[in-house]
Amino acid sequence: MHTPKPTPSSRRFDLIAFDWDGTLFDSTAIITRCIQAAVVDVGGKAPSDKDASYVIGLGLMQALAHAAPDVPQHKYAELGARYKHHYTAHQNDISLFDGVLALLADLKARNHVLTVATGKSRRGLNEALKASELQGLFDGSRTADETAGKPNPLMLRELMQEFGAEPSRVLMVGDTTHDLQMALNAGCASVGVSYGAHEPAAFAQLNPLFVAHTVAELRAWFAANA
Repeated sequence: MHTPKPTPSSRRFDLIAFDWDGTLFDSTAIITRCIQAAVVDVGGKAPSDKDASYVIGLGLMQALAHAAPDVPQHKYAELGARYKHHYTAHQNDISLFDGVLALLADLKARNHVLTVATGKSRRGLNEALKASELQGLFDGSRTADETAGKPNPLMLRELMQEFGAEPSRVLMVGDTTHDLQMALNAGCASVGVSYGAHEPAAFAQLNPLFVAHTVAELRAWFAANA
């Protein structure tokens, strides 16, 4: 009896990189409040919600410097310490968006390489992974303190090199223009989510394949297109 040859993979993307805060983790509001509190602690003027949320996704010191232009550079270390103090006090209040675990399970079952590309620190990401039952789901990750921060494409390029993925077979998923710009800079496709830190009106010029307004929409798009 003739045995049919296996058909080529129908996957469009081999490697999918997710941003963390505001994309998988429902942390935007708490991070915004922690940035505002830290700036006030060191004598600066509290940034608006819009200005504080805009910097989410950048490396910590880059973000705090942008959000607090009136804070002198010699206070940046203190500013960073105050942010970490406030965030640590609230990190147990943060959880995954509903539906994220099911979405990741779908992708894992289809043998996509799943990675994280985040502005968090390595310590912060490891703590989040441990606390959120996600250990073992991701094949790799890069954080802003161990490579270049967004929108520099280095963290995506390092992940592509680690897993032998071509840019045309890589998808970046994120909630900020920093994420989508990084994908463009790396020559990769992107998908935006509108439920995080940035207003999705700013996404259009960065050419995402899709903008999901809920995790359910993102999961359905993956099922049909990834």
